[in-house]
Amino acid sequence: MSAAMLNIVMAQINLKVGDIDGNTSMVINAAEQARDTHQADLVVFPELTLCGYPPEDLLLRPSLILRTEQALHRLNAVKGIDIVIGVPGMGAHGLENQAVVLRDGQVIARYAKQHLPNYQVFDEKRYFVPGHQMATFDCKGTRLALTICEDLWFQEPAMQAREAGADLILSLNASPFHKDKQSVRRETIRQRCQETGLPVLYVNLFGGQDELVFDGGSFAMNGDGRVMTCGDYFTETLTPVRFDCGTKLFVEGHFVEEQFVEEQVAPLPDLHRRVYSALVTGVRDYVNKNGFKGIVLGLSGGIDSALTLAIAVDALGAERVQAVMMPYRYTSEMSLQDAKEEADILGVDYKIMPIEPMFDAFMNTLSSEFADSGRDTTEENLQSRCRGVLLMAISNKKGYMVLTTGNKSEMAVGYATLYGDMCGGYNALKDVPKTLVFELSEYRNSLGYVIPQRVIDRPPSAELAPDQVDEDSLPPYSDLDRIIEMYVEEDCSAETIIDEGFDRDTVYRVLRLIDINEFKRRQAVVGVRITPRGFGRDRRYPITNGWRPGV
Repeated sequence: MSAAMLNIVMAQINLKVGDIDGNTSMVINAAEQARDTHQADLVVFPELTLCGYPPEDLLLRPSLILRTEQALHRLNAVKGIDIVIGVPGMGAHGLENQAVVLRDGQVIARYAKQHLPNYQVFDEKRYFVPGHQMATFDCKGTRLALTICEDLWFQEPAMQAREAGADLILSLNASPFHKDKQSVRRETIRQRCQETGLPVLYVNLFGGQDELVFDGGSFAMNGDGRVMTCGDYFTETLTPVRFDCGTKLFVEGHFVEEQFVEEQVAPLPDLHRRVYSALVTGVRDYVNKNGFKGIVLGLSGGIDSALTLAIAVDALGAERVQAVMMPYRYTSEMSLQDAKEEADILGVDYKIMPIEPMFDAFMNTLSSEFADSGRDTTEENLQSRCRGVLLMAISNKKGYMVLTTGNKSEMAVGYATLYGDMCGGYNALKDVPKTLVFELSEYRNSLGYVIPQRVIDRPPSAELAPDQVDEDSLPPYSDLDRIIEMYVEEDCSAETIIDEGFDRDTVYRVLRLIDINEFKRRQAVVGVRITPRGFGRDRRYPITNGWRPGV
């Protein structure tokens, strides 16, 4: 065995965008722990570590580069370990997304990201100019090449690394989660490894940032495409890995060439576990990073609010969550019983605040205005708006954030009330289709019973009118969610969706509802993104437009 054994730590940490001083302190602590606890020669951090990702228009602030350089100067105090870190840095032609290597207070290498993503949630061409050259450095006789995230989705940078004589490619990432992203990442990196024969150390960010969740899952992959070591998903972790330059392979313990296979080392979490973990992470970090004391939400006895309550408690603990039942004359006794049971099981502060006195006061004030009009959805929306007023008042008084409970199916077709159930600061289920809400509720109960089974089994209802159920005005959710998926996430035409077997009138009605409710979605709160295209940074349609769905 070669004597050139390199000890590396993958530093998968949870950063706060814009908090350069706080992020720098986290880097110093992690680097010192990697050196002292793991005897690491090298520690690798994620993309744009010092400013956090995505920094958006903070990158346009004149003081950003000065603050970044000051932060790098602070890192000079860390000796005895090489630090590879992502920073925004000024290059010859403008601002670059850089990877910087520090050794005992000196910058020994800089690399500028070559492929700047400008699709889905990414907007890097707005801020950065691309690099064009590979950068390498030596550590204990091992030549390491630098890449950043999107670079390895293309063949050229990996080939540049091989041509530069690299033994190992380091990849700094801020790769956001969606439900299929973890397997896509591994397959993409596997292609680069097999094309070049080079191993890759893939370090990913962890944590929530507005609608984005970064799931971690950093890994070391050998040149044949085998994952040898993987950091945990949805947690901060310093993961040590050993690299043998003599064989150009990652090793664990003693080196046995064929001992490790991917399934034994790093299985991917199943769909429901990874989605639920993303929802919990998004809620926790949004509340904590924005300084809220806790969460308040409306608990209706329905499945959306039940699942949201479970997510909130798992994210923050029961002591920081308040649930409020706000019944009206159409609220069933079953809903009252189920809401109380959920609150009791989870141990949250639970209040009942009837809205009928508020509703009657509004109707009395509006009586002359409505004198010649019959009852319609106006009165239904007023119920929801009474509830929104109560929740926002509690939020203002207690410093609690209102967590809204609408799902993606509802947001798609406008089945929500502006200034009513859409009031709040964050939405855990914003990108979760109703069918997946049911599945996640069953999943959460598999971990411990928290949602009464009849909440899952009963037909969904907003309970804004007598004997109301959602399917009075919407197609079955199994059909609705697939139509939404094809139109919103896959950009299918109406005729393509119809060809899959859906009723023509239903398809055109749903697509029309999606198009005309853009104005509502623009006013909706931010929420966790779990699909390849959510209603947020991914999808930007004009509110005022004459488009009609068709072929």
